[in-house]
Amino acid sequence: MSEETMERVVQEALTRDGITDQVIAAGQFNPRGQTGSLFAGGLVSGSLGEVGGSAGQAVGNVAGGIGGMRANAAAHGMPEFMLVGVTADGVYGFEGRSRSKEPGAMVFKVSRAGLEVKVHQRVNVRVLELIHPETNSRIELEGGRLPLTHSKDVIEALAHGDTV
Repeated sequence: MSEETMERVVQEALTRDGITDQVIAAGQFNPRGQTGSLFAGGLVSGSLGEVGGSAGQAVGNVAGGIGGMRANAAAHGMPEFMLVGVTADGVYGFEGRSRSKEPGAMVFKVSRAGLEVKVHQRVNVRVLELIHPETNSRIELEGGRLPLTHSKDVIEALAHGDTV
């Protein structure tokens, strides 16, 4: 999916919500810990599923992985999948599994004024922290390393202070 398509659908969501900011980058993210929760949930449930043989183990892996991801998202108070858009003035997160359709409800809106951005490189994800030091509020996201998520574009726009 092209970055332009994701920027367009996030722009449509901003317009829908009455926000006139112009999107300069957009990408798909998950709550921090999503990948680890998928692995841990699948590992535990797959072991329990061994009682039913290889089919039981496979079903256990899938069910456990999905359950782990849902539990992690719920613990963070966020949906499992989000589209995140960056504008000159803000960072916006929307519920959205699809990278090509207008996303659902806005999950967060953060002003870029005074925003501290931290990025941690992990084996298969990049962790993005959006921190407002004055209030000590923090949003922690993880973006896949696959180019089709365009999480790197969002991180680069924020890390380099892009405004246009």
